[in-house]
Amino acid sequence: MAFESLTDRLQATMKNLKRKGKITEADIKEMMREIRLALLEADVNFKVVKDFTKRVSDRALGEEVLESLTSTQQIVKIVDEELTETLGSEAVPLNKSPKIPTIVMMSGLQGAGKTTFVGKLAGFLKKNEKARPLLIAGDVYRPAAIDQLKVIGQQLDIPVFEMGTDVSPVEIVRQGLAQARENKNDYVFIDTAGRLHIDDVLMNELQEIKSLAQPDEILLVVDAMTGQDAVNVAQSFNEQLDITGVVVTKLDGDTRGGAALSIRAVTGKPIKFIGTGEKLTDIEVFHPDRMSSRILGMGDMLTLIEKAQQEYDAEKAEELAKKMKENTFDFNDFIEQLDQVMGMGPLEDLLKMIPGMSNVPGIDQIQVDPKDVERKKAMVYSMTPAERENPDLLNPSRRRRIAAGSGNSVVEVNRMIKQFKESRKMMQQMTNGKMPAGMDQMLGGGMKGKMGKMALNQMARKQRNAKKKALRQKKKRK
Repeated sequence: MAFESLTDRLQATMKNLKRKGKITEADIKEMMREIRLALLEADVNFKVVKDFTKRVSDRALGEEVLESLTSTQQIVKIVDEELTETLGSEAVPLNKSPKIPTIVMMSGLQGAGKTTFVGKLAGFLKKNEKARPLLIAGDVYRPAAIDQLKVIGQQLDIPVFEMGTDVSPVEIVRQGLAQARENKNDYVFIDTAGRLHIDDVLMNELQEIKSLAQPDEILLVVDAMTGQDAVNVAQSFNEQLDITGVVVTKLDGDTRGGAALSIRAVTGKPIKFIGTGEKLTDIEVFHPDRMSSRILGMGDMLTLIEKAQQEYDAEKAEELAKKMKENTFDFNDFIEQLDQVMGMGPLEDLLKMIPGMSNVPGIDQIQVDPKDVERKKAMVYSMTPAERENPDLLNPSRRRRIAAGSGNSVVEVNRMIKQFKESRKMMQQMTNGKMPAGMDQMLGGGMKGKMGKMALNQMARKQRNAKKKALRQKKKRK
């Protein structure tokens, strides 16, 4: 995750504050200094850092905070709220046209991942809204840009309109829109040309396309790895095109993440989506409150739940819960669970979404090798159907046969079977409403500890707010 170094610095600052007991003005000033350094190191815009620390400091120095017995929690709450405000307060949906199609114009420099993100966003809407999008290949300059978009379209089963590289992008967009209206596509995504840098030729072309298409959305794609430069690019595009929103890609990379913290404050335009990996499914709606929670190491259960809901079939989940409760969970279920969990993304990232897990010693060192998962699956596939359904049949001679059949050692097979049995025992405890032994001590210095409680309270509060907001929107639509 892009914010790891920032998260580490902020968590260390909060822990030092917690050890103080009663907090003084000097403690708050020291904390503000650490936060300022952490944000600047993360490549956050200097003015944004200055405004953020001033707001936090002004609120933290209030008498009701300094005199409170729970001043640490209150300050963490203030930092969380102000960070959420800096990131944009709440998720902003795509602008939709009252009549089809909704036209989305994608812009950005070369290398930001614009063409790939066109596919990600179209695929996201096709899956979640049952949309029928059309992709228009308007980048006639970059070698293989049209071929790349066609391959993405084939993978997602989404049509791509293209006229080669000898026709002007404006004409391609004109004819593409005519086809979309004829075929009643409800979304049109225009993949425009990029450049290595901003120039007049690029901007004139984009303005012509904007004038013709009258897009409902002009999304700027920026690369999180470019740091402060991404903010400068966003400012320039906004001045020329009046963008409606921003997409930040490569937030899974080893970056400092300062762009995401700066763009909203500097341009006034919301971040609407983020790219979290290389796969076409690695896209998330940008929720400022959830991102703030992740940065502060307080988890992100709502996103974790949503990821699980996307991957899990409701009937299968119910059947699985029953098996866990009755302790009949077998190796067939184990394989199914491995596939579904791996489909949600890297396990190390999922763990950090659980409140308190970021405080577990060594959590940052956890790396789950996909090859290790494949080795486990090979062991299970080397079992007979009876052995998969009844792990108690696995005596030493059977284990030797499984090791030989899967290309692993007997030690590795024994380890996998032991892990399976421990997992099954833990799942049974959890489905029966018990906290597995040792889990309480792991999470946040204790799930019953202050930080664990605070993370859970914060999650519950955000869930309540999300429900209230959904109800308000439902009433408005009526």
